[in-house]
Amino acid sequence: MHDNILLPIDLQHPESWEKALPVAKRLAGDQGTIHLLGVVHDFGSSMVATFLPKGYETRVLQAMKEALDAFADTHFDDPSRIRTHVGHGHVAETILKSARKYQADLIVMASHQPDELRSILVSRDANAVVRHSPVSVMVVR
Repeated sequence: MHDNILLPIDLQHPESWEKALPVAKRLAGDQGTIHLLGVVHDFGSSMVATFLPKGYETRVLQAMKEALDAFADTHFDDPSRIRTHVGHGHVAETILKSARKYQADLIVMASHQPDELRSILVSRDANAVVRHSPVSVMVVR
């Protein structure tokens, strides 16, 4: 069993957690902690940010935290073993930084079956995490 599992999820895309969540629970066993991570994408340009309302980023980060807390309350029987975290930035980099920060000994994440379109849009982040992770990564399909 693992002590600290990082489970990055996208609440708007159930395929990011439907299969990965049961695997993370099983691998955490009765004692491990699961760190749920939601990532708010970086806009990539300060020019884009100038078009957003004042305080937008703060509101988005807070909304993500509240949504993750609600998800945890719904999907876990023992909330004392669940930690919710919100990251901000490039997805793969944020996952890797979070793994170090929360001392994860395993990252569990979902990935679609590869095909030409999805290998560009979806698997890129999973691929980057697998290549650069300091800990083991379980990719669930």
